[in-house]
Amino acid sequence: MFRRLSKLTICDHLTTQIIPAQINLIRCSASARPTDNCKSAVPLEALSVAVPAHILNNEQQPQAIRNPTKSLEFLPWMPSPYTSNASGPLSQYKKLSKFRLTSLVVITTMGGYALAPAAFDLATFAMCSLGTGLVSAAANSINQYHEVPFDSQMSRTKNRVLVTGQITPLKAVGFAVVSATTGLSMLYFGVNGLTAALGAGNLFLYTSVYTPMKRMSIANTWVGSIVGAIPPLMGWAGCAGSLDAGAMILAGILYAWQFPHFNALSWNLRPDYSRAGYRMMAVTNPGLCRRTALRYSVAIGALSLLAPVADVTNYWFALETLPLNAYFCYLAYKFHQKSDSGSSRKLFRFSLIHLPALMLLFLANKKHWYFKDDTETNEETVKSDKSLISALPKSTPSGLEKVLPVAVTEGSR
Repeated sequence: MFRRLSKLTICDHLTTQIIPAQINLIRCSASARPTDNCKSAVPLEALSVAVPAHILNNEQQPQAIRNPTKSLEFLPWMPSPYTSNASGPLSQYKKLSKFRLTSLVVITTMGGYALAPAAFDLATFAMCSLGTGLVSAAANSINQYHEVPFDSQMSRTKNRVLVTGQITPLKAVGFAVVSATTGLSMLYFGVNGLTAALGAGNLFLYTSVYTPMKRMSIANTWVGSIVGAIPPLMGWAGCAGSLDAGAMILAGILYAWQFPHFNALSWNLRPDYSRAGYRMMAVTNPGLCRRTALRYSVAIGALSLLAPVADVTNYWFALETLPLNAYFCYLAYKFHQKSDSGSSRKLFRFSLIHLPALMLLFLANKKHWYFKDDTETNEETVKSDKSLISALPKSTPSGLEKVLPVAVTEGSR
């Protein structure tokens, strides 16, 4: 008898727990907007819940359980019912622009400007950095606008502001247009045309080539590495006005760094990338993913040794970067051998330290420092030459110098 009563009590408890969950599920279903591909054959008004009579007659139960059909509410459609930690507009637009990634892009641009063989100008430096940051923010905004259906399927990106509806697509596109226009104008009018052209090309490459290619071919990783290598070129061009061998070495290091960094990151995100349909090396060709990370980590060491040869840094740079690059190669080798979450995580975390440390060593071992512009130096030289010429004694012509041409008299001397 006691066993039978205990069973009845358990059933009643489970029923009282399940019924509210069913009602909430119906409310969420009623709040969803039906589409052409998925239309309910049963009208929403006809939805009801089969509730046992002894629960409906229990006065201790809430009204939602005793009369579930009348408690249904038709809520306005929202992109996601799990929008939590709603923040202000400033924080939302920071997330839309991928603020941390944009900050890294700006830092590499500053590094390219500081390493260029030309004089440092604060106004041009500020315009180049701010313009590059705005162009990067516009590119990230357009990227998120295109990838909303796919970001919603990934655990890492399902809480982005466009996926959760914190920012509407129209506002995201408007933000991208304003940021891109302002940034490119600052680069063109405040820096030079070459820097603006590199920024516009990088914006097109990221939004129109790399973004759609992520779902087509694993070659997207190589295209994305080119996108990451252009910002230091923008900084170099903003300072020097041109590109030379030193700029190519710096861009080559940034290009090679992308592979061990991203391959290690994507290794632990393979289920997410596979679910969203992204064609990444870690998903489609894991062996190539491991080999590429190791090869390009070795390439970073080789390019670091070429920097003193190209007269970009002194030879201390090659010696100081040797242990840093050697440990980076060691972590890439361990990732190539083990290929587990631990080795990939160690490689990814050290890559975040490796790049800033390498840029600081570049700056500390720069071969030539320029504190004055070449035009100012030339003007001072001309002024000194004129003063020297004016200080020379003037002799009056005599004899044949009054009659013969100047060329003849100079030749006779």
